[in-house]
Amino acid sequence: MNPQRIVVGYDGSDEARKAVDWAAAEAERTHTPLQIVHGYHVAWPSIYYDVTAELIEAAERAGEQLVADAVTRVREHHNGIDVIGTAVHASGAATLLDLTDTAASLLVVGSRGAGGVSNLLLGSVSQQVATHSRTPVVVVRGHADAVSGPVVVGVDGSASGEVALRLAFEAATARGAEVVAIRAYVPPSPTLVLRDAAEAAERAALESSLSGWRERYPGVKVEALVTAGRTAKVLIGVSHTAQLVVVGSRGHGGFTGLLLGSVGQQLMHCAECPVLIAHAPAAP
Repeated sequence: MNPQRIVVGYDGSDEARKAVDWAAAEAERTHTPLQIVHGYHVAWPSIYYDVTAELIEAAERAGEQLVADAVTRVREHHNGIDVIGTAVHASGAATLLDLTDTAASLLVVGSRGAGGVSNLLLGSVSQQVATHSRTPVVVVRGHADAVSGPVVVGVDGSASGEVALRLAFEAATARGAEVVAIRAYVPPSPTLVLRDAAEAAERAALESSLSGWRERYPGVKVEALVTAGRTAKVLIGVSHTAQLVVVGSRGHGGFTGLLLGSVGQQLMHCAECPVLIAHAPAAP
């Protein structure tokens, strides 16, 4: 990661606490400053202004205490981390997204916040941040404290997929881990000859995508896998042994600037480890 700041959203929930722990470990691993951010919002009641002011002040005090407790916890468990906390009177998603252009090299969120209702629904803050951020986003879920296993990356040749490869090799280097690069495809025909030809073409494309990264990171062991199947299903399947799964925000055919791709969406809901969503730079 670049030497800016890892920013993690925190609302006091168990999921957000896991996100802070993951972000603190990443900050320690990469020698990157950490900022814990809490966005609080007070609904304006249709009564007297002085009561509204009291509510805002109470929310501000509670937010600042929440962040201070999280900062203290990080300092107790991680030595040498440059960590600060910020409480802002604004929505959580807006607060985090505002930091993408200024302070953040990486945004970290939990899979579901204090208002989450079930394992079927991803928290709205996580969803908005992962969809609209121009900075890489990690959604912390599953076995977030794993210290063994590979960094898995989905490879599809897209612009954000190239960013995903860079981030995967950086993450593997910081962890002393292997990269498992996977290119999944749907066979065009059940005919054996055509299937073999399709697999050969996919393997050539995968090796082409990896060649430059192997040269830049000669110390990183790489396993290149080509497999028939839907990308999301394949990556979810291997996530149970991974430390981290990295994917681009959109593959080929995505609606530019509008939606997070379906692979990222499914991983954010179903992966068994943290998921890093890589965003390609905006076109000039």
